[in-house]
Amino acid sequence: MRKDLLFFTSTELIRVKADAVVFITADGNYSAITMADGSDYVLTLQLGQIEKRISEVVEEGDNRFIRIGKSLIINREFITFINPSRQKLTLSDCRTFRHDVSASREALKSLKELIEKETDK
Repeated sequence: MRKDLLFFTSTELIRVKADAVVFITADGNYSAITMADGSDYVLTLQLGQIEKRISEVVEEGDNRFIRIGKSLIINREFITFINPSRQKLTLSDCRTFRHDVSASREALKSLKELIEKETDK
C-alpha cells in the first residue's frame, strides 16, 4: 500500500500512513483510529464507511486490514497474541507500543484459523 489513508467529513480531514494504523474501533456513528505513535483520531464516520475507504485505497491483494466483528478493524502486521477463549487480542510492534483489545470468541477463533491457514501455505 503506497497511498495514505485520507478520511474527511464536513468538518475534518485526517491523513494517516496506512502502515502506522494499528486498529480502528467503532462506537455508533463514530470511529476511533489508533496509531502506532500513540495518537488517536475520532471520526464522525461509521466503521463501514472507513472500511469502504480503505478498500478504495489499498492495492489489490493487500489484505493488511481485517475487519473483526461489528466494531473492529485491525492491521494484521501488529498481531502478536490471540486467545479466543479469553477474548483477548494483543497488537504490538514489540518495541514501543502494546494495545490489548477484545473481540468475540468466534471472531478471534476465525482470525486465529485464518492466520494459521496462511502460515501453512
